[in-house]
Amino acid sequence: EMQLVESGGGLVQAGGSLRLSCAASGFIIDDYAIGWFRQAPGKEREGVSCISTSDGAHYADSVKGRFTISSDNAKNAVYLQINSLKPEDTAVFYCAGVKGLEGVCEYIETVTHATFRYWGQGTHVTVSS
Repeated sequence: EMQLVESGGGLVQAGGSLRLSCAASGFIIDDYAIGWFRQAPGKEREGVSCISTSDGAHYADSVKGRFTISSDNAKNAVYLQINSLKPEDTAVFYCAGVKGLEGVCEYIETVTHATFRYWGQGTHVTVSS
C-alpha cells in the first residue's frame, strides 16, 4: 500500500521554527515529485514547496527564504523546514506525491492539488502571536 505520513506539526510562537516530516512507504520517493501543501482555515489548499530528482526544489513566492524542502532517499522521506513562523502560517500541512510529471514542481504555486495522486493525512501547524 502506498502511503504518506506527515509529522512534526504543533503549536509554536511567532518567530519560531518547525521541521515537518513526510515518510513514504510502498513506493520510492526518488521516482516521484513530492509536494507540500497547506490549507488555512476557510481557505483553499495551496502548494508551498515541491522537490523531485528532475526538477530540484521549488517554492511558492510567499514562503521563499523561510521554507526549505529536502529529501533523504535512505529514509524515503521528505522534510520541510519552516523558519520565522508567522501567525498566517497556521494551517494543516499535507505532503503529496505524483509520479512521472517532469516540471510539476516548477508550478507548485499554481498546480491544482488534484495533480498529485497520493496524499497524507496532514499535520497541524498553529502559530501564536
